[in-house]
Amino acid sequence: MIEKSPLFSQSGGIEVKKFSIIIILTILLITAIGYAADTGVVSVTAVVLSKSQCKFNSNTANLNFGNLDPANPVDKTITTSVTFRCGGSAPIASFSITDDDGLYEAGQDANRMRHILTTTEFLPYSLTLSPTSGTIPKNTDETLTLTGTVRGADYQDALAGSFSDTVTLTIAP
Repeated sequence: MIEKSPLFSQSGGIEVKKFSIIIILTILLITAIGYAADTGVVSVTAVVLSKSQCKFNSNTANLNFGNLDPANPVDKTITTSVTFRCGGSAPIASFSITDDDGLYEAGQDANRMRHILTTTEFLPYSLTLSPTSGTIPKNTDETLTLTGTVRGADYQDALAGSFSDTVTLTIAP
């Protein structure tokens, strides 16, 4: 006598259909897992070069206020200069020059020098640049004038000793 499998019942093969559907769904699921979608990121960047390229001819300048006498506290203004040149493919170059207000600024355009030994003591000064922007012919030297002022009222009660600061100038483009 042949035994009938429980999958082949007298109810018309419903179990066979259910079993077949389960197998098909399992195969589809396994296939879908193997081919699951994935994502990737593409970083897209570009740098457009300026038609002008400006550079300082020297990377350093000194603005030395010298000796300040608190017994005779008068405003002291001094100047220095640096030269720059713009090259590139444009016959006339546009430029813009900014400064970072120094290492010890107390706020925007509030430059301060710091005492060399007592680092909690500061001496305010002002710094102006001229010109800060404009146009010049390509490959022509231009002079940037830096003017610094220390007010007598700011150093009449200052701690004796040396003060200094470093200001970074940036020229663009």
